[in-house]
Amino acid sequence: MSASPARARTRPQRPVRGVLATLCCTALLVGGCSRADPTDAPGAGGAGGGEDTASVGRPGPPAGSPPIEGRPEPGTGGETAAIAGLGSLTRARVPSGARQALVVTGTGRDSSAGTAALHQRDAEGTWRTVAGPWPAHNALRGWTDDHRAGDLRTPIGVFGLGDAGGLLPDPGTELPYDRDDRFGDSGTGFLDEPLAGSFDYVLAIDYNRVPGTSPLDKTRPLGLDKGSGIWLHVDHGGPTKGCVSLPRGRMRELLRRLDPAAHPVVVMGDAASLRR
Repeated sequence: MSASPARARTRPQRPVRGVLATLCCTALLVGGCSRADPTDAPGAGGAGGGEDTASVGRPGPPAGSPPIEGRPEPGTGGETAAIAGLGSLTRARVPSGARQALVVTGTGRDSSAGTAALHQRDAEGTWRTVAGPWPAHNALRGWTDDHRAGDLRTPIGVFGLGDAGGLLPDPGTELPYDRDDRFGDSGTGFLDEPLAGSFDYVLAIDYNRVPGTSPLDKTRPLGLDKGSGIWLHVDHGGPTKGCVSLPRGRMRELLRRLDPAAHPVVVMGDAASLRR
């Protein structure tokens, strides 16, 4: 791979605490949706999508690691009862400090299609739908509670959302945004659809990665076998390797709506799993 130009991170990178190993997620470097490593790439190389499973419901580093600065700790989840479609176990995994939640609901355990809707909690603690539902794709083989590199399934759980980037300039997000040519990709997906533009806009899902770093960061706290590079990115019209994809306009809208002060999370899985 030829050397890429220096990256321009449009917002200062947040400090990260803790000693972590090596993760990845990028269109040419990442595990889940990238073409550089077919078993650890974001979604290109076969079908835009990522590679990652973490301790389900625990955004950020694994148990035993120091907390990431600015990330909310998991709470009782009682205040999430107003979000339709979430059962008590799923609600309990939503951090108490989260005030924005993107809920991605797959149509079935083995399905690669679903919907996504953004919910926001007001000052009184009531959750309201503020955008969506939007059409979404996930991994070719559906969903899993125990994601492994190369299984072509998307991890189920609740994960932080705090770091963005892409091939195109910042669309106006308040999140740290890493514009880098290495997000570019080509080739075709599982349905022979072109993958070009899939990583024009990317939002890293905090699965097996270090929160507070570029989506291109290669550190994988849970190890290579747990997959990595699980992103939200632009839909290319077919299943992914592990990521979740949204239509281009919806990705732009999502990036503009998310507020780092609201500690946004993604709650994702097939409908039956989310009702648990």
